[in-house]
Amino acid sequence: MDPFLEAWKNAFTIQGRARRQEYWMFVLGAVIAIIVLAIIDNAIIGFPALTVLFELALIVPSFTAAIRRLHDTNHSGWALLLQLIPVVGGIILLVFLVQDGTPGPNRFGMDPKASPALG
Repeated sequence: MDPFLEAWKNAFTIQGRARRQEYWMFVLGAVIAIIVLAIIDNAIIGFPALTVLFELALIVPSFTAAIRRLHDTNHSGWALLLQLIPVVGGIILLVFLVQDGTPGPNRFGMDPKASPALG
């Protein structure tokens, strides 16, 4: 749960790096929340009001978390534009998002896996 909350805490920050765990736990938490809200919407409200509101709230944090994740793999946030290339672009972006981060510091900051004692 901490990585999910960490992504929300950094919702408006594109500086730095995000570990795989932070990014994918954020994605998992968002998917679970959307499913739960959709069930509540269907059972109580009858239309997807809560789901739509939550999805709108996810727009900025999703982009910033993905940018920080790309920074961890030493790619610019502009790599998100790969999504615009049909089929191949999404696959390339997925590979970038699932690969391990650059060990040690890179041009976007310190390694988030590194222990503070190691410097």
